[in-house]
Amino acid sequence: MIEKNKLEAEARKSLARILPRVEQTLRRSIAREPQAWEQFTARLRRNFPALLSLYADVYGGCYDFFHHLEDLVAGMACAWFERPQDLRELDDAREQNPLWFQSNHMLGGVCYVDLFANNLDGIRKKIPYFKELGLTYIHLMPLFNAPEGENDGGYAVSSYREVKPALGAMKQLASLARDFREAGISLVLDLVFNHTSDEHTWAKRAKQGDEEYMDFYRIFPDRELPDLYEQNLREIFPEEHAGAFSPIVINDKEHWVWTTFHSYQWDLNYANPAVFNRMAEEMLFLANQGVEALRLDAVAFIWKQLGTNCENLPQAHTLIKAFNIVAQIASPALLFKSEAIVHPDDVVKYVSPEECQVSYNPLLMALLWNSLATRKTRLLSQALASRFKLPQGAAWVNYVRVHDDIGWTFSDEDAAILGVNGHDHRRFLNEFYRGRFPGSFARGLPFQENPITGDCRISGTCASLAGLEKALHEEGEKEVELAIRRILLIHGIILTVGGIPLIYLGDEIGALNDYSYRDDPAHERDSRWVHRPRADWAKYKKRNNLHSLEGHIFHGFRAMIELRKSHEVFAGGDLEVIPVENEHVLAFARSHAGKRAVVFVNFSEVPQTVKRRTIEQYSIMSLKKLHGRNHVSPKNALTLEPLDFVVFG
Repeated sequence: MIEKNKLEAEARKSLARILPRVEQTLRRSIAREPQAWEQFTARLRRNFPALLSLYADVYGGCYDFFHHLEDLVAGMACAWFERPQDLRELDDAREQNPLWFQSNHMLGGVCYVDLFANNLDGIRKKIPYFKELGLTYIHLMPLFNAPEGENDGGYAVSSYREVKPALGAMKQLASLARDFREAGISLVLDLVFNHTSDEHTWAKRAKQGDEEYMDFYRIFPDRELPDLYEQNLREIFPEEHAGAFSPIVINDKEHWVWTTFHSYQWDLNYANPAVFNRMAEEMLFLANQGVEALRLDAVAFIWKQLGTNCENLPQAHTLIKAFNIVAQIASPALLFKSEAIVHPDDVVKYVSPEECQVSYNPLLMALLWNSLATRKTRLLSQALASRFKLPQGAAWVNYVRVHDDIGWTFSDEDAAILGVNGHDHRRFLNEFYRGRFPGSFARGLPFQENPITGDCRISGTCASLAGLEKALHEEGEKEVELAIRRILLIHGIILTVGGIPLIYLGDEIGALNDYSYRDDPAHERDSRWVHRPRADWAKYKKRNNLHSLEGHIFHGFRAMIELRKSHEVFAGGDLEVIPVENEHVLAFARSHAGKRAVVFVNFSEVPQTVKRRTIEQYSIMSLKKLHGRNHVSPKNALTLEPLDFVVFG
């Protein structure tokens, strides 16, 4: 990093060299919109010292450093002039209210366009439903052009500027984003910036032997360096290919390209500043379509360094911070959401106003399912007490599941403190959620099972993992009710614990596993498609019938969503884990804006009691019961019904 006392002087000198040439290039746009140019240069001057420092930290050793820096500034300026006026106004509003995303009214939903509503026009027609459910941000899963057949659920992107034709067109997406904003909904998309598909224009040029584009990826003429790298790399998709490299042919000669994930997903080479610049332009293009938040895919993997595991390296953080500054200059309304399914110590390092303002919380997700399986809350309570707090200006995105598998991302060190062997416990959880452990209620499938280590992750819808599938097919009404309570219990926690709750659409009506994926050659090897069922709108129509299964679950969701939106205490603020001397009960207090709420959760299928001294210590009797089926005895002991979620405030 450039020394602080030299930074501003260096930034002024650099801009003095760069801006005149950029102004000359954009003279017509500047003449047409002089006020827009003033806005841009004001933000540029304010943020340029930080951008220069970050960019130089990664690329300062390049002989043509200033050429690439000028190219980056020119790209940002072009994107700013292309930014629609209504989005510039949104930029101003978000700069005035930077914590807008921490409101208790924030509620996210995530879905695949085709599976939920066929196409973008179908999504537009579902806006009344989104408002009925209470959603204020919608994450549409990857909808860009991608290879036919296997494409990792759209995460092998062939063009960041083209919507898959079957779904619609980019103009439709921009129009949908405007309709969303008018409805109070923010559009969220993925920026798959670790890799592209092997059908992207850059990859095609590389296959033709174009050296400029070969340098966009990490391509090697033989196995010498790949073998050295792989001494320290872990395998992500061992069922698909061993190691982290795949063979390709360029000019009739075999080469090896870095493919962390699938062989058709080529990792980008961020050691090349041109890659950063081009991806910054793709990012700003999406922001100019009205995208308000970008999920940064696979953030842990974007920097490679020989002799390391190539995960969570310092340069990865530097690059994301640089992207953040680019957005602050040319699209300030844009938020970043990190996706880092790594050790909890590493996950939190990506989350700050300077890097990713919001982040998936994989630890909470994993430990919610752990507590359902064990009926015990000690790992969950420990994590909330020690790992939940974030810097001011940042927030967790809390979820029960998303499109991906469930991995058991808790810390072995944390588990050891409680006398739990992390390796053995993960094996138990995998067996439990595959339905192979005595007493399991779950019906899940293994994903990417490693036959050597026995490791795997778990696929399955919320309802099937929570016991509804087994209860409906093998048990009775009592077990169905318990399964519904599990579904509502874990969603109740993500709605009240703080941050942004995110619902995978379909969970709100109890969608079950869809095993038909096995009949599709493009999906048959990927068990994650079992929890990506096509929306059954005949079942959605039952959501207001309280006597139906769908209505029972939907009504439970709506009651908890209304609870969240009616009480500001569930916005930002502080969380305190309450010790209750009962291993089956999770208890926490929320405080914000002078308000207080206390939540009790029973993870057991039998009633549990919270002792009188806890009730008195936290003044529960002075609070109103806002949600739940519990009762307080004359002796002030709190009895929680099986799988009950109770809120006082």
